[in-house]
Amino acid sequence: MAETITAKHSADSGHWYEPDGKPAYTIIGKNGVERSTTLRDARKLGLVPSVTTILGCASKPQLTNWMIDQNILSCLTLSRNENETEQEYIARIKADAQEQAKKARERGTFIHAVVQSGFENQPLTQDDYPFYESARNSLSSEVGEQEWTCEKPFATERYGGKADIHNSHYLIDFKTTDKEVDGLKLWEDHYMQLAAYRCGLGISDAKCGILYINSKTAESRLIWADEKELVKGLKCFNALLDYWYAKSGLGE
Repeated sequence: MAETITAKHSADSGHWYEPDGKPAYTIIGKNGVERSTTLRDARKLGLVPSVTTILGCASKPQLTNWMIDQNILSCLTLSRNENETEQEYIARIKADAQEQAKKARERGTFIHAVVQSGFENQPLTQDDYPFYESARNSLSSEVGEQEWTCEKPFATERYGGKADIHNSHYLIDFKTTDKEVDGLKLWEDHYMQLAAYRCGLGISDAKCGILYINSKTAESRLIWADEKELVKGLKCFNALLDYWYAKSGLGE
């Protein structure tokens, strides 16, 4: 069950969409082998980039700080080997930090997929269920029982994406964390992402929020996005969108 969920959800994290909203994460190459879709393919097929691709143009201070923390932790846990050069030691620290970051991303992807599976009424293991139960309880305590649509793909003339869960009144994105959820907040890229999703889905009046889920304890907390920040976020996203198109040359 765990491997199936992770593999499916990992495959859903592509970067391109067809004009009708259908994901175009991979294509079959001339050699008959499936491969990731490229910018060159997008030009030929008339594809649009994902919201996450566009947000990749912006700095993310919270992510940068987290990566710095991973490198510091690797420094603290890895001793320098005898006769090891400084360059070799630094390279080993970087490799260890990257490995820890990879494991954290994989854990986050898995928990994300578990929660999505729960909302789609798929069976979950006893170990996985607490993550979905916590997320569901956090949502229901705020908005009551709702009918949710999970990961519905969409595309506008210039970008596409998939919101984690939404309906005509609410749009929620899941984020996993190893920190205590009570001390968390929303960041600029969160507002841009939520604003872009609700605009793309045609639910511009929907109330938006980030549902944080602790990757160890399964504790969760829903933080609502301020409407003024969402309006600002859409302006910032559209500016990034113009920058991305100017840089990539797509559509020229």
